[in-house]
Amino acid sequence: MNRRVFEELWQQLRTKKPQATDFLEGINIKNLRGIKDLTINFTFPVTVIAGANASGKSTLLFACACAYHVEGAGIKDYVPTTLFPNLKTKQVNTPYDKELETAFEFYYIANRERLSMRWAKGKSWNRSYMGKKGGAQPKRQLYLRTLANLTSPSEVRSVLQLTKTEVETNQVTADLLAFAQHVLPMRYQTVQMLSKGDKDLLFATREETNTQYSEFHMSAGERAVLRISKDISRLKNALILIDELEAGLHPFTQQQIMLELQRLAVRNDLQIIVTSHSPVVLESVPLEARIFLERIADNVSAVPAYKNIFQKAFYGQSLEKMSILCEDDIAEAFLLGVLDEINPRLGLTPDDIYVGRDTGKELFPQHIEAIAKFKQLDSFIFVLDGDAKTLDAKLRETGSRFGHSITPLYLPQEIPEAWAWQILKQHSPYHAQALGIQEKDLLDLIERQDKLFDNATDKPTNKLKNKFYTFCESLKRSTAEVMRQIARLEARQLEEGGEMQLFINDFTEQLRRWQARQ
Repeated sequence: MNRRVFEELWQQLRTKKPQATDFLEGINIKNLRGIKDLTINFTFPVTVIAGANASGKSTLLFACACAYHVEGAGIKDYVPTTLFPNLKTKQVNTPYDKELETAFEFYYIANRERLSMRWAKGKSWNRSYMGKKGGAQPKRQLYLRTLANLTSPSEVRSVLQLTKTEVETNQVTADLLAFAQHVLPMRYQTVQMLSKGDKDLLFATREETNTQYSEFHMSAGERAVLRISKDISRLKNALILIDELEAGLHPFTQQQIMLELQRLAVRNDLQIIVTSHSPVVLESVPLEARIFLERIADNVSAVPAYKNIFQKAFYGQSLEKMSILCEDDIAEAFLLGVLDEINPRLGLTPDDIYVGRDTGKELFPQHIEAIAKFKQLDSFIFVLDGDAKTLDAKLRETGSRFGHSITPLYLPQEIPEAWAWQILKQHSPYHAQALGIQEKDLLDLIERQDKLFDNATDKPTNKLKNKFYTFCESLKRSTAEVMRQIARLEARQLEEGGEMQLFINDFTEQLRRWQARQ
């Protein structure tokens, strides 16, 4: 993936977002298909919704399709009764769908104004405008499609009937051709469309074969790309909803179609929401544009803390990697410093291990449960700050519910900054040399920080964090850089019976157990 191209596009989309005339900012769903209460916020113009099968991705997407009045569409095309039908019967002992008090709430920017609307099901579906009198459903162009079909035999038969009557034949637009040519590896002489009423059929002629063929003879990927480009390439300021974007597409084509969709979003002021199981599709949008859904006992939840470490475990990245989950960048730096020293002893390389972070300690039980559902606990080590030991029983119990014995590891002292501060004082000679300063200057700098912060009115852990940050700033080094160096040196010169030795022994044991399973 040419990440620079994507990052430039992402920045353009971030810049354009505040200028949007229309934008679906959020949705709340209650009592629908196992979703008790789910709120999702859309913060980026192109969003990818991910999650396991039956986690509610398509339900969320179809609920979004009920947000707008779509001019030119059928009166029942984008309403809950059509997108979420119920089977009803008056016959005794015949199965039927139970009627629930389902509701959707939408939060918009519409014509540059903030609006909200509610669909609610009583005896029938009704709209309301959250207490605003005289409200109206916002109008916007909308496209909803599942790429995994031509679906049913009846749809195929109805298209085949086209040629039994007089049809129109037209060349497709330049926009369609440009989109398709950027995504697909083949080159076309012509692409034509046969149409009558709301039915149409694409015909293509490739440059290299000069053979004309209909979409019945196209590969699933070729047909998917041509169909989507036909339907959306000329839409402006529209909401585009695509279910299972990757269906039938090679990973390279998935990447290219995401690139072109985001270019189209910039050019035509589109908001695009897709569902996907593909890591290629997920990595094609920035972190804030990824929504991960997880089904829990009686609901579906959005898990914003799922970072790349979860994506790599859940979406088909190498299962031979060990993943380590910690709390923040300082803990990550500590672990990387230790790994710098112990990897060669274990015959490991940096590519064998992925360290992920930016998750609060209180979320670890939730993470363990989610990872267990994907049967990935054997490839994870959980490392928390020392002040999280009170969670130990809960973490172990969560793992045991899924048949796994979880052994969390804890960094020395309450927080790693406290450990580093103590180590700098105890082993000042060789840490001063490594930092490129005299030992006296190191100790003077430490003493100044102690005097500055010890009388401050704050929690001891916050004072230590600030001491360490200011110390590193004085050295013109980042906190992560200094922590990694301290951890690496301490891992190299272990103090018998010290906290670092105990941690490394436990850490090494878990790494060796993982190696033995490979």
